[in-house]
Amino acid sequence: MEASSGYKDYVAGLMAGVATVITGHPFDTVKVKLQKYNTEAGGVKYKNGLHCATRILQTEGVKGLYRGATSSFIGMAFESSLSFGIYSQTKRFLQGEIDGGKPQPHAIVPSAAFGGAIISFILCPSELVKCRMQVQGTDFMVAKSTRFSGPRECALKTVQQEGLTGMFRGGLATLLRESVGNAVFFSTYEYARYFMHLQLKGASSESTQLIDVGVGLMSGGLGGIAFWSAVLPLDVAKTIIQTTPEKNHSRNPFSVLNLIYRRSGLRGCYTGLGPTLVRAFPANAAAIVAWELSAKLLGIRRDQ
Repeated sequence: MEASSGYKDYVAGLMAGVATVITGHPFDTVKVKLQKYNTEAGGVKYKNGLHCATRILQTEGVKGLYRGATSSFIGMAFESSLSFGIYSQTKRFLQGEIDGGKPQPHAIVPSAAFGGAIISFILCPSELVKCRMQVQGTDFMVAKSTRFSGPRECALKTVQQEGLTGMFRGGLATLLRESVGNAVFFSTYEYARYFMHLQLKGASSESTQLIDVGVGLMSGGLGGIAFWSAVLPLDVAKTIIQTTPEKNHSRNPFSVLNLIYRRSGLRGCYTGLGPTLVRAFPANAAAIVAWELSAKLLGIRRDQ
């Protein structure tokens, strides 16, 4: 499906990560706040995602929605570079020769899951810092916290108080979320892309570039929705594990989910679903378009 490209796969993936953070971070901040405060024993703090976003804007402005974005940019840049790069090269290896035919799940699923497993080791510490920064703020709906003045201080204090392993709190949840989620994402993307191009085969050459962007937007957006629909409960567990200060708090995502389920039911396990799905489509659509356009500019050939 792609010609040999080496480092170029990773450069294109990095551009996808930048596009994801710019587009999706405000929605992610809302999701994290909902997951942290609406699953605690004290009860619901926000009515819904819109209420949470409004409170953040009223008390902190737009800056509040981009709280934790610095670590997110660093994490997502490396994460996307590795994710897309490993996926492209592993799939190419498993498929053998360039193949513009129907997607091959025996190559797509293990390639995506392998890439997801690898990037989880980078994502876990960066997301821990991001989440701990995001749950802070001046919103009167939650207790005011000034523990960390910035991402650097957050990381340093975490290491001082919990050791280096503290930065990998929530590692199992992140590993499961990324390996399963990536397999779902790339499978959805590849099949949606294939069938859309199949329907648009007769289009004129003048409109090919516009069609490629449109297909990228739709297939990437659908992939993002599929990803989060499949793994949001694991993400809820990860947020709770990473933002709970108690050292002896369970780090087993299934134990945490069991507790949330007994307290809030299935709805609790899908806390933050609204802003997550609202974010999933544009953020992943932007990522795929950035990836495909960057690949094209770098000379990476992708057959339809």
